[in-house]
Amino acid sequence: MSEETGFLARPDGARIAWRRVAGARPTVVWLGGFRSDMAGTKAQALADWALARGQAYVRFDYFGHGESDGDFARGTITRWREDALAVFDELTTGGLVLVGSSMGGWISCLAAAVRPDRIKAMVLIAPAPDFTEKLMAPGIDAAGREALARDGVWMRPSEYGDPYPITAGLLEDGARWSILPGPVPIAAPVRILQGGADPDVPWRHALELAQALNSDDVVFTLIKDGDHRLSRPQDLARLLAALDEVLEAP
Repeated sequence: MSEETGFLARPDGARIAWRRVAGARPTVVWLGGFRSDMAGTKAQALADWALARGQAYVRFDYFGHGESDGDFARGTITRWREDALAVFDELTTGGLVLVGSSMGGWISCLAAAVRPDRIKAMVLIAPAPDFTEKLMAPGIDAAGREALARDGVWMRPSEYGDPYPITAGLLEDGARWSILPGPVPIAAPVRILQGGADPDVPWRHALELAQALNSDDVVFTLIKDGDHRLSRPQDLARLLAALDEVLEAP
């Protein structure tokens, strides 16, 4: 058994890159983070797990990310939500278990809210709902705000590489999709893994999401020494254990 690869055509002609493992349902769907891609450590670990388990699994790159078409600077929460829904509707059938990392946790919540009958469970890693408005915007300095007002774009410094563009359009669009303080209309079981040493998503922010979910079956796991990526072997083991738990539940 191996992964199938392909591209999903979107209405504007852009292509969304995807990889898929055939197997038992429900289908596990990976929703990555902001500026990440489906070749990352966690997404690949899930692919290896799915192949070994015989579990249906789909991963993809949002518009402007990874192997997909598009200019990252033109991306918005609206667009990336639509990409996720297109993957659900065109590449999968039946029940879904969403695995969302960072921004993917927010996109998972937004997409699950409009496909509630298909969502069997969710596993969220350092979920970052409302990050554009609540986590990113407060950190923009005076020069950044001036650049946004003047040019509509700010080059944000990054600890992980070169500066990257944050547009006024992304910030304005993100504010329209705010889900906190809730309630968040998700009734399925949810498992949240959050690093206590995460510099990007404070654990209290992720806990606010846990408390806002309508579901009564929510387990929040704080990994005290965990960073934002949660990609160490022990973190991956926790992720796979959480997936096994929700998949094997009655």
